[in-house]
Amino acid sequence: MNKNFNFLPSQYKKNNSKINHNYLSSQFSDYKKILNKISKVVKRNDFTLGEEVNKFERNISKLIGAKHVLAVGSGTDAIMLSLKCLGVEKGDEVITTPFTFYATIGAIVTSGAKPVFVDVKDDYNIDPDLIEKKITKKTKAILPVHWGGKICDMKKISKIAKKYSIPIVEDACHAILAKKYGKFAGNFGSMGCFSLHPLKNLNAWGDGGFIIIKDSKDFRKLSLMRNHGLVSRNKTLMFAYNSRLDTIQAVVANHLLKKLKNITKKRISNSNYLDKKLNYFKEVQLIHREKNSTEVFHLYCLRIKNKKKEIIKNLIKNGIDVKVHYPVPMHLQPAAKNLGYRKGSFPVTEKIASETISLPVHEFITKKNLNKIISIFKKVYG
Repeated sequence: MNKNFNFLPSQYKKNNSKINHNYLSSQFSDYKKILNKISKVVKRNDFTLGEEVNKFERNISKLIGAKHVLAVGSGTDAIMLSLKCLGVEKGDEVITTPFTFYATIGAIVTSGAKPVFVDVKDDYNIDPDLIEKKITKKTKAILPVHWGGKICDMKKISKIAKKYSIPIVEDACHAILAKKYGKFAGNFGSMGCFSLHPLKNLNAWGDGGFIIIKDSKDFRKLSLMRNHGLVSRNKTLMFAYNSRLDTIQAVVANHLLKKLKNITKKRISNSNYLDKKLNYFKEVQLIHREKNSTEVFHLYCLRIKNKKKEIIKNLIKNGIDVKVHYPVPMHLQPAAKNLGYRKGSFPVTEKIASETISLPVHEFITKKNLNKIISIFKKVYG
C-alpha cells in the first residue's frame, strides 16, 4: 500500500510561487490566540457539539439573516444531508451543473440520486432557461451552484421550482456573504449549503460546513440526522448519520468570523482592480458583473481566448500561482461514465473549462502583486 496515498503528495507539493493561492500561514498568523481558546475547550472536555458550535450557529444566523443554521461535518455532508432530508433516495434525479467541484455530484450520488446535468451560461452558473426541459417525474430537487461566489439567477430558478413544486438546495460553498436581490446566498432555497474547508473564504483547520434551513420541521429533522438521530444518550428517533462540526473547528471559525467582512471587502477590491486592468485585452473574457449583486470572489476566474499556455507559462515563471478550476467537467470524469454523457454534451461548459484560468485575489494580495500579474498580460499580448 502506498503510505502517502492519503495526502495526494504530487498535487500538494509546496511550490516556489511568491504570489500564491494559499494564504493560510498569513491568515492564521495569530494562531496562538486560537490555541488559547482551544485550550479552554480541552479543559471543559467540550469536544462534540459543544458551546462553540452553538455560538457559531447563532453568529451565522445573525450575520446572514437565516432562520435556522445547523453546523455539520463538511460542505459535502451539508448537501447530502439536505437532499436526504427532502426525501431524495435511490432512483430519484437531482438537476445541477456539470461545472462544479466533485463534492456537489458526490453528495447527489451518495444520497442515492442520479445527477442530471444542465449546461451553464458564460457566467459559469447553471442556465435557468435549460432547466425545465430536464424535469421529469423523478426530479426531486434542483441544485444550483453559486460558482466562485456569484449567485445564480435565482428568480428564474425559483419560478421554475415553484411551478413544479420542486425544492431548491443551494450549493453556496463558494458564496458566503454573496448577495443578490437583497438576499444573502443560501436564503433562496429550502436549504443553503456552505463549506468551512481551509481554502474557503470562511474557513477552519479541517473539514466543516453548515446548512441554512428555511422550514422548522426540516431543521428539527436535520438536527437529528447529523447526530445519529439521538434525542438523548439512550434514545434515537431514527438511525442516521454522524456529521457534527467539531467544537475545535467551531472555535477557529468563530475566530475568523470577526475578520470575514474585511476578507470579503479585500477580495472584491482586488478583483475589481484586475477587472479594470484586464478588460483592455481582447484576448481576455471576463465574467459579466451584475449591478445590485455582490460577488465574493472565492475564485477569480477569466477566460483566455488566445495564448493560454503562454500566459500560464509566464505567470508561473514570474512566481505567480495560476490555477485551472476545473479543466475536466463533471460529465467527462471517469466516475460519470455510466451517466451516458459524452464530449459535446454541454458545449458551453466544455468551452469554459478549456479556456479558464484562476488568479489569486485573497486579502494578502497587494497592489504591487496585482500590477505584476497585469504586467505578464502586457508582456504576452503587447
